[in-house]
Amino acid sequence: MPTNMKGLTHPADFDRLRQLHARVIRDSATLVHRVDPADLARPTPCAAWSLADLLAHMTAQHHGFAAAARGDGRNPAHWEVHPAGRDAPARYGEAAERIVDAFAAVDGPEVPLALPEFGRDRTFRAERALGFHLLDYVVHGWDVARSLGLPYAPGADVLAVALPIAEAVPTGEARTVPGGPFGPEREPAAGADTLDRILATLGRPAAWRPC
Repeated sequence: MPTNMKGLTHPADFDRLRQLHARVIRDSATLVHRVDPADLARPTPCAAWSLADLLAHMTAQHHGFAAAARGDGRNPAHWEVHPAGRDAPARYGEAAERIVDAFAAVDGPEVPLALPEFGRDRTFRAERALGFHLLDYVVHGWDVARSLGLPYAPGADVLAVALPIAEAVPTGEARTVPGGPFGPEREPAAGADTLDRILATLGRPAAWRPC
C-alpha cells in the first residue's frame, strides 16, 4: 500500500503517530476479543473472506510489520498466514502487543523498514510504514465490527491522521486486482463523516451489513 504520504517534521510527531497507532491496534484487539468460535464463519466486508480469513490476515500482518520494525522484514516466514481457529482472539491479541512493542522500539521516523509485500527490494521510512499500518487497522477494525454487528467509532484524532493517508493511496489498476487490499474509490454519501470518507476512498461500502 505505498502512498505519497509526506514526511513528518519533528520526532515528536512520530511519537504521536505511535501513540495513535497503539490505540488503534489495541482497540482492534478489544473487538477481536469478542469473537466466539461460532463467529468465525461470518461474512465480512472483505469480498470472499470470512471473519476467520480476515483474522488470519490481520494477525499475519502484525507479525510481518513487527519483524520489519525489528529489522527482519525480508524474512518471508514472518509474513506467513496461518488459519484462524478457536484460539484466534488470543493469537490476535498477542500479535497486537508484539506490533505495538516493535514500533515503540524503533529509533526514529527515518529508520528504513523492509516490507516485501510492497516491493521485494524496497524499504520505507518507519513513519510511512507506521502510517500504512494505522490506516489498515482503522479499516480492518471497521471490517470486524461490521461482521459482528457492533458499533465502531475511532477517535476524531485517529481519523484526522488516517484520512490523508487514505487519500494518498494510489488508484488505478491495483484497485481492481482480485484479492487486493482496497477496491476502486467510491463516491461518499452526502454529508459523510470522516470514517465514511475513508471507507469510500478505499472502496469499502460504508453501508455494508451481514446478510
